[in-house]
Amino acid sequence: MSYREDKKGQIIEEGINEAGALCSWIAAGTAYSNHGINMVPFYVFYSMFGFQRVGDFIWAAGDQQVRGFLVGATAGRTTLAGEGLQHQDGHSQLVATTVPNCIAYDPAFGYELAVIIQDGMRRMYVEQEGIFYYITTMNENYPQPALPKGAEAGILKGAYRVLAAGKGGKLRATLLGSGTILRECLAAAALLEADYGVRAEVFSVTSFSELRREALECERWNMLHVGKPPRVPYVRECFAEAKGPCIAATDYMRAVADQVREWMP
Repeated sequence: MSYREDKKGQIIEEGINEAGALCSWIAAGTAYSNHGINMVPFYVFYSMFGFQRVGDFIWAAGDQQVRGFLVGATAGRTTLAGEGLQHQDGHSQLVATTVPNCIAYDPAFGYELAVIIQDGMRRMYVEQEGIFYYITTMNENYPQPALPKGAEAGILKGAYRVLAAGKGGKLRATLLGSGTILRECLAAAALLEADYGVRAEVFSVTSFSELRREALECERWNMLHVGKPPRVPYVRECFAEAKGPCIAATDYMRAVADQVREWMP
């Protein structure tokens, strides 16, 4: 990979040195407090060798209120299937939930990634929130659609509809997909309709953990304000009108999607 250093930014290629690379990321991500300079560090790594190898450093980054983006590349169990379980990350999205100020997303399309990064920049550098981001990406090539009108809020909250169910028919289903597996959900919806007469709607779930975080916050607020109208979690609102079974598919362990099971219809 060729690059040139520039005063406006630079790429540091540190090789197989996750601990050193993360320390560089922490140094840049805390420059706002140590040096009065806002830097926007991106650390891109094999997702299997992020939280699993330098989890303590990532926790320390959270303690230091680091600001920046961790990008777990080649994420998921199918991205590097030829290399075996050694490189098949099926759990980094779960490990990310153990760090309270880590916001984790698993986008499927480029426009989702753009919306997430733009809002992350706003939250960290405009609103000055003490958070950082973990975003899983993959290396599968596929067509990138345009941003649907009005989808931004759902992308950031964690889920939005990408395909409405066809009209007619008695059999219905709701499919939830995230990351690269979203496209398999779209293909499954087409197959269900063509071969079995099942009309399926498809949701892109950009973050099961953010859906869960907001739902738990609603439950806590309701517990502390019993005399007021209860708040309804976004995940429950999202699927309130779902008909038929709701089926979630990700490139990760089942526990990732199970995070929202209790609020599903």
